[in-house]
Amino acid sequence: MNPARRNVIAALLVVGTLVATPARAQDAYPTKPVRLILGFSAGGISDVLGRALAAKISTSFGQQIIVENKPGAGSTLAADFVAKSAPDGYTIWLQDMTAHAINATMYKRLSYDSLKDFAPITLVAYTPLLLVVHPDQPAKTVQELVAYLKANQAKSAYASAGSGTANQIAAELLKRAAGVPDVVHVPYKGSTPSALAVLSNEVTFSFLSMPPAVSNIQAGKMRGLAVTSSKRVGAVPDVPTMIESGFPGFDLVVYSGILAPAGTPRAIINRLNAEFTKAVNADDVKATFARIGAVPITNTPEEFRALMESDIARLAPIVKASGATVD
Repeated sequence: MNPARRNVIAALLVVGTLVATPARAQDAYPTKPVRLILGFSAGGISDVLGRALAAKISTSFGQQIIVENKPGAGSTLAADFVAKSAPDGYTIWLQDMTAHAINATMYKRLSYDSLKDFAPITLVAYTPLLLVVHPDQPAKTVQELVAYLKANQAKSAYASAGSGTANQIAAELLKRAAGVPDVVHVPYKGSTPSALAVLSNEVTFSFLSMPPAVSNIQAGKMRGLAVTSSKRVGAVPDVPTMIESGFPGFDLVVYSGILAPAGTPRAIINRLNAEFTKAVNADDVKATFARIGAVPITNTPEEFRALMESDIARLAPIVKASGATVD
C-alpha cells in the first residue's frame, strides 16, 4: 500500500475513534454513582421527594443515586454548585422550581443564569404550602391570624425556609393583602429549622412545606389554618384553602423538578427522564407522595424548559408586588 494512503487511513481511524468514544461513554451511562443535589435541609419537601425517588431509581438504574443536601441562600448555593459541575450526568439537581423562578427576580446578582446554565430533565411533583401556627397561638382561622397580627405587629414574626423561597413570598403576599407590613421575616436554612421555630413558638406563623406541616398537624403539635392551592389537600382534608379563607386568587404551589448542568448530552438527559418518569409513576412512590400532599407530575425536557421560562415571567411581578427582599 502506498505510504501516503496508509497514513491517511490511519488518521481517519484515529478520528473515528475520537468521535465514537463519547457516544460509547454515553451508551454505557451510568458507570458510577450519581449525585442528586438538594437545595434545602433534611425533612422538607425536596428531601422527602428526593430520597423516595433516589431509593426507587437505584434499584433499576444500575448505579446508586446518592442524595446530598446543600442548603442555604434560598437554594442558590446548590444552584451555583450544579451549574459549575461537569455536564456528564453524574451531578443532577432536584430543585424547588418555584424558588428557582423567584430567585431569578429576587437576587440582583446571581453567579449563574437561571435558564442558560441548566438542562431540564422532568418535573416530578407539585405541592402547596401550609399556613401553620403553634397550638398556643389564639388564631384558629386565617382571619383570626390577621386580626392578631394587626394587634401585635411589634412582637410578631414569621419563619421561612430561606430568603427567596416560596414560603417567604406566600407570607409577604398575606402581609400585603392583610395590611400588616411590620411583621418580621426570620429566614432559616430549610423547612425543618423553620418548622422547629413554629414548634418552639418562636415565631407567630409560617407557610411550611407539606412534610413537616402535615406530620406535626396530625400529631397535634401545630394548627393548620390554610393551604395555598386552589383545592384542599387529601393529606389534611379539614384544612381550608387560602381562597376559602377570604383571599381570592391566592393560589401558590411549589413545583419540584430535576435539572442537570447545561451541556449534558441529550442521550443522558433522555435516560434520566425515562428513569424519573418511571419512578414517579410507580405505585409505592405515588403513595409516598400522597401521604405528604404532593401531586406526581412528569413532562418532557422541552415542556419543562417552557414552564421554567413562563414561571420566571409569571412570578416576577408577584415577587416585586410582595415587597419581599433578600435579607
